[in-house]
Amino acid sequence: MEAPSFSSSSSSHLLAFRSSSTYSRIFLRSNTRNNHLNFKSSRNFSVRASSNGHSVVTLLDYGAGNVRSVRNAIRYLGFDIKDVKSPEDILNADRLIFPGVGAFSPAMDVLNKNGMGEALRTYIENDRPFLGICLGLQLLFESSEENGPVNGLGLIPGVVQRFDSSNGFRVPHIGWNALQIQKDSEILDDVGDHHVYFVHSYRAMPSDKNKDWISSTCNYGHDFIASVRRGNVHAVQFHPEKSGDVGLSVLRRFLQPKSTVTKKPTEGKALKLAKRVIACLDVRSNDKGDLVVTKGDQYDVREHTKENEVRNLGKPIELAGQYYKDGADEVTFLNITGFRDFPLGDLPMLQVLRCTSENVFVPLTVGGGIRDFTDVNGRHYSSLEVASEYFRSGADKISIGSDAVYAAEEYIKTGVKTGKSSLEQISKVYGNQAVVVSIDPRRVYINDPNDVEFKTVKVTNTGPKGEKFAWYQCTVSGGREGRPIGAYELAKAVEELGAGEILLNCIDCDGQGNGFDIDLIKLISDAVSIPVIASSGAGSAEHFREVFTETNASAALAAGIFHRKEVPIQSVKEHLLKKGIEVRI
Repeated sequence: MEAPSFSSSSSSHLLAFRSSSTYSRIFLRSNTRNNHLNFKSSRNFSVRASSNGHSVVTLLDYGAGNVRSVRNAIRYLGFDIKDVKSPEDILNADRLIFPGVGAFSPAMDVLNKNGMGEALRTYIENDRPFLGICLGLQLLFESSEENGPVNGLGLIPGVVQRFDSSNGFRVPHIGWNALQIQKDSEILDDVGDHHVYFVHSYRAMPSDKNKDWISSTCNYGHDFIASVRRGNVHAVQFHPEKSGDVGLSVLRRFLQPKSTVTKKPTEGKALKLAKRVIACLDVRSNDKGDLVVTKGDQYDVREHTKENEVRNLGKPIELAGQYYKDGADEVTFLNITGFRDFPLGDLPMLQVLRCTSENVFVPLTVGGGIRDFTDVNGRHYSSLEVASEYFRSGADKISIGSDAVYAAEEYIKTGVKTGKSSLEQISKVYGNQAVVVSIDPRRVYINDPNDVEFKTVKVTNTGPKGEKFAWYQCTVSGGREGRPIGAYELAKAVEELGAGEILLNCIDCDGQGNGFDIDLIKLISDAVSIPVIASSGAGSAEHFREVFTETNASAALAAGIFHRKEVPIQSVKEHLLKKGIEVRI
């Protein structure tokens, strides 16, 4: 049954609109101070349906984050895209999708500076077909506490607030969670008992004032608004373009509301936030210059042969596509020689991202060489510019390694957040949920915890000389250089600097197949309130069960056992399900 439409007379001053390339720059430079954005009624827009064909979708891309994934999903479903270049393009759209990415305040700055805010409000008030995604839902509310308070579009009563991590739930809320459908939502008809993908630190809460809008909720410590619907207006907090076949069905039902020809996802059993199984592809050029997926043995990726060639386990685009079909919850690309070169000069890696995102509709993370850089011509590129190019090429999250170590060392030394580190810059603009810090520690055995200034653990298995304790020394440059900082100290520091997730490797376990370093993972996952991804050492499905039951890891990542087809992803998930661990099937 269709929900009633609504009307309102609020509108705001129309500002001059600039081209997409310009407003991308405006976004990156926009002021994220705690501004209150006031809307003053000046004139009303009129909305008319365009005469374009029904296969055209209007996309509001304000120049931030990975909108390529939404574009690819729309094209995958057989629709063409018209980009918004003026406020009138919004008003004349037959169907409008707003994939909001990044932080609330700079997004509102862009919408209002370019006159899109008023046009968007008018379009929605006139009950035109609209789908907001993630931040595209949050901006519909009255205000947000993110870098604020900051006023939103004011269409839905309520304030967007940060998740409360004091109750033991990790923030950001990252992963595949279940929906509780509240009413007929039309676009959620095929979701049922399936997981959908969330990645956010802020959420809107149900109330008596907004209950008529709510079409579904999700539980993460408490119920928050997962989707809204009123008339032809829809918005979702989750990412349909990253939710596999289930998410594609949501987009399809919005784009083809009358269609009955829908590829329905297989039956699901989603109850709560699932543990994630992530496929990792270590990517580098071989000696012939071809980009290949490789795998190290304690970070050594060369075969022990006379030729000493780079170990080649396949082509990255093909493997990523296969892992998506096999049920991987995320795919991570680690450009393992990125620390040596200028990443924006690595055109093959950017092309891998672009091609992969055309057919892989789960989250993509990319890491390697994300830092400030000056090229041979003296042109300086900020880490923010480097990350932005990765996002535009199809990445949903970026992983920072060595640069985060240096930033943490400086922060621990001075106690000052300068705002200049890559970690701080990127998380400020794109939100901390888009920033992963990759930690590459090496175990250092000691006899007495008082021998070092770093956090130690009593190890499960004693050292080579019977040592009962160890600390974990962080490394940079692909594990080649040790630094005077422990994994515990690094994890605590990067959380404060703005990291949204930690990818926790272990050089000692890498490629060994004897299981994850439970001592290390327990140490770090107990120390921080952001999600931790366990990595290095998986050799069987039971190793995944072990890390999920004995630590607070939110996800587990593997590479070699998947590349060599020793343990299929689906076998891992079936094993976890039998052990009572929630997974996405």
